[in-house]
Parts: sequence; structure tokens; C-alpha cells
Amino acid sequence: MNKHEVHGGARYVGGKIEKAVGDAVDSRDWQVDGVVDQVAGAGENMFGRAQSVAEDVADATPGLIDHARDKLSDAADRATDAARRGARSAADLAKQSDDRLFWAAGALIGGYALGWLIHGRRD
Repeated sequence: MNKHEVHGGARYVGGKIEKAVGDAVDSRDWQVDGVVDQVAGAGENMFGRAQSVAEDVADATPGLIDHARDKLSDAADRATDAARRGARSAADLAKQSDDRLFWAAGALIGGYALGWLIHGRRD
């Protein structure tokens, strides 16, 4: 609670009392002054509350930033690990594909040679 909340609350209560006295003595000036003080006090009290909330947010912000930074760092580490695993899998698959391509080429050449030997040259 800050000084604006206290001062605004006191002014609001004072305005209520002033208006009540104005109603009791039937004084239009006291009634108007009381309502003006009530409105001004309520406004100052709300300003004080907003200021308190802003201070609370400012106090909590460094902790929230650190928490968010930690979470983002963890997420980045997990993404990096996943990318490394994916790269390794892709490299293994490419190596297997190279081996398969080599064996397919060997089978093609062997099959052609075998076919040539069996059927010979046709003239």
C-alpha cells in the first residue's frame, strides 16, 4: 500500500462525511464539496492501486525473465539434440543407400554378364 492509496482512501471517507454533514444541515456547498472529494479520493486510490500493481509486476519481471530464459534454453538444447539425432539417422540412411546402390549396380553388371555368357552374341 502506497501513499496515494492511503491519501485517496482518506479523502474518499472525508468526502462521504462532508456530504453526510451537508445532507444533515441542508448545505448544497458541503454536499457538492463532499461528492467532489469522494470522486477525487476514489481516483487517487485507484491510481495508487495501479502504481502498486505496476511495482509488483516490475519486482516479478526479473524472475519471470530468468524462468523464461531457462525454459527457452532447455527447449533449444532439446531441439539441438533432436537435430543431431536426425542428422545421424540421415547420414546412416545415406550410407545404407550408397551400399544398396553399389550392390544394385553390381547385380546389374553381373546379370548382364551372365546373360551375355548364356545367350552369347547373336548375329
